[in-house]
Amino acid sequence: MSLREKVEKALESVRPHLQADGGNVELIDVNEDGIVKVKLTGSCGGCPMAAMTLQYGVTNAIKQAVPEVKDVQSI
Repeated sequence: MSLREKVEKALESVRPHLQADGGNVELIDVNEDGIVKVKLTGSCGGCPMAAMTLQYGVTNAIKQAVPEVKDVQSI
């Protein structure tokens, strides 16, 4: 399984929580250095809590499932 596939699988675990609030997360890029770029969409895109959602929800889920990921960035 590629790094991108592992990250996508990790995102599947948080998507239902985001979708329950009218949002979602889109995987934009995963590079060989372990940097993941995501985009919060829907109501998550403009939500004042988006930074916390990214840090505590999305980033934690990815790093727990895919330890080789070094950083998760929102674009």
